[in-house]
Amino acid sequence: MRPVILLENVTVAYNGEPALMKISFKVEEPSFLVVAGPNGAGKTTLLKTLLGLLKPIEGKIVVLGINVLKNPLRVRKLVGYVPQRERIDPSMPMLVKDVVLMGRTTKTGLGRLFTKEDIEAAKKALELVGLEEHWDEAFSHLSGGQQQRVLIARALASNPKLLLLDEPLSGVDALSQNVILGVLREMADRGTGVVMVTHDLNPILELADYILLLNKRVVGFGRPNKILSREVLSEAYNRSVDIVRVGETCFVLGGDSHA
Repeated sequence: MRPVILLENVTVAYNGEPALMKISFKVEEPSFLVVAGPNGAGKTTLLKTLLGLLKPIEGKIVVLGINVLKNPLRVRKLVGYVPQRERIDPSMPMLVKDVVLMGRTTKTGLGRLFTKEDIEAAKKALELVGLEEHWDEAFSHLSGGQQQRVLIARALASNPKLLLLDEPLSGVDALSQNVILGVLREMADRGTGVVMVTHDLNPILELADYILLLNKRVVGFGRPNKILSREVLSEAYNRSVDIVRVGETCFVLGGDSHA
């Protein structure tokens, strides 16, 4: 079976300054991978590199069995991407359905009329995030948490093989946070790979299959209960970080307060 994600010695730089250094890790099967680390750790850079939006100065990147450096457009057609909290101009008269249907353009291309299949896929995606009754509502009328769920539905509408999400829980209410995490766990269980960047590990520790601790380089990678320790977390965040275990549950104290 081809790995979902494979990186070997990947280095990415901005204006000569390294943002990622010699990054290597492999995700064998569709699973829920959480990427965490301090500000400037290269988390967003990693997602953009996986999409082929940034080109490394060295290294190998394979996503869903495809060489990203050779076929970035092919990769993007198979990947759903939710960037950091996106602002859609409230003065634009966009309905929720307009936003979700935008996700179908990876399949249909721009300028083509949406088909019955497109509409059914969009409605199904909106149902997954629990907002199907808002189909004809103005996007700007929704709460911040609901808007984020719509943007996740947009990514799901293309039926992706892999989901990349950059801080999807930032500024989101507790209800929407629980819905989002439930959907992501469900997608991973159904065979869609999930890579989620977060600054707060605590809501996600019991749901994640793998944790990647990043600080321009890989500080730790593996199953949460195998790699999470005071020493590794403190190294990742460049300061003292503690971990408290209560039975099978653990809590991180002193991690990043904002990504």
